[in-house]
Amino acid sequence: MGKDKKIAIVTCCLDDWGGSEELWAKILPILKDRGVSPITVYKNKINKDHPEFVHLITQNVILKELEPSLSFLNKFFFKVTDTFIHLGDKMGLLTYKLNKPVARLSRYLKNDRPDLVLISQGINFDGLAFAAICLELDIRYVIVSHKAVSFYWPQPGDRAYMKNVLLKAEKCFFVSEHNKKLTEEQFGIRLPTSELVFNPVKVSVSPLPFPENSNGYRLACVGRLFVIDKGQDILLRVLAQPKWKSREITISFIGKGPDCDGLTELSRLLGVDNVSFEGYHDDLKAIWSTHHALILPSRSEGLPLTIVEAMSLGRMVIATNAGGNSEFIEDGVTGFIAEPNEKDLDEAMEKAWGRKEEWALMGTRAAQYISGHIPEYPERQFANLLNDILNAR
Repeated sequence: MGKDKKIAIVTCCLDDWGGSEELWAKILPILKDRGVSPITVYKNKINKDHPEFVHLITQNVILKELEPSLSFLNKFFFKVTDTFIHLGDKMGLLTYKLNKPVARLSRYLKNDRPDLVLISQGINFDGLAFAAICLELDIRYVIVSHKAVSFYWPQPGDRAYMKNVLLKAEKCFFVSEHNKKLTEEQFGIRLPTSELVFNPVKVSVSPLPFPENSNGYRLACVGRLFVIDKGQDILLRVLAQPKWKSREITISFIGKGPDCDGLTELSRLLGVDNVSFEGYHDDLKAIWSTHHALILPSRSEGLPLTIVEAMSLGRMVIATNAGGNSEFIEDGVTGFIAEPNEKDLDEAMEKAWGRKEEWALMGTRAAQYISGHIPEYPERQFANLLNDILNAR
């Protein structure tokens, strides 16, 4: 049991709430039931009106901002202490890159002294400066990486300390084999303490009836409207071809994000009329009861829950070979895989269109695959792993 143990979560998500936060949020009640207390969450900015943080507050989780809005006196105090820390940085006394959130976490951890820190990264090195603080203070830590990107590498001056904190972590968790492999390649090391974990899924495996298709086929592109990651612009350029404009197929973009206006205007510019921008929806069964397949044109991914959710509900997937996508989709069996460019995506869509009468069967196979490969409650497995680490010393 983890009784009388303290755990801290450092979440690197810059949005009010993100998919990378689902895993740690779901394990907190499990850890609390096992006596782990207090639990503290650190984040640059915390929107305490967001439903997820409201829920955490009701669970007596302590929330601390690393970039808070400060009173004049507190600003003065932080300014003085930051000056001394930055002086150490300038003199080369620090091996990691210092910024205000890192400096504030250092002060908090010195006072709080948790038994374990979980660092939840959106990308595979955006939280390693926080890990360096833990190492400096002799506080055990684990690292969770939700994404790795082939075109985004660590800065040369950061590589040494980042490799060190990766190698000295109690565990390095990854959500896909691709992310683990790419991280090892980017740093030129093997990570012997690495392990794969799955994010919690909002639906159980329960295939829905295949929608009626007399008025054509509806595909859903579900995800944040952020083209550098999700690549919705690639899909729009494919759809701008005359053959796709003339076919009985529509695409629903489901999600919100900073590129919503840009994508809407791009669709108008290209004359793509068979698309709609539906905003964010969290009723997954409502989405998949009216859509025949998922399409994801991503440039980079971890292992998108969108794929697992769609497959769980009996929908085949057309996706790019980004992140762990191809670890779950068997090309031509449960979906179709393309490289993240217009030519390849068009070819995969063409193959799928030629076999549209098989989409229902492929969706059934997809659900069967998820049933055999994803635990029903992955958060319990992850909580068990953390509990074992807490009790190892």
